[in-house]
Amino acid sequence: MAVTLSLVALFGLVLFLLLRSRSLTPGAAFTATGFGFFLASTGAAAPINEMAAALIAALPNI
Repeated sequence: MAVTLSLVALFGLVLFLLLRSRSLTPGAAFTATGFGFFLASTGAAAPINEMAAALIAALPNI
């Protein structure tokens, strides 16, 4: 749970910075956010969460 909230905060910060620097339009940001919400409700959510957890677990070993 804590990993998920941290990733959400990280991606939210990146999205905010891209919008602020005008590297990303508001329409594209809305589309990316919507895609993320719809992706989370599919069968792909579990493998994506497992991959993110595995990557985070591997970081201390690098």
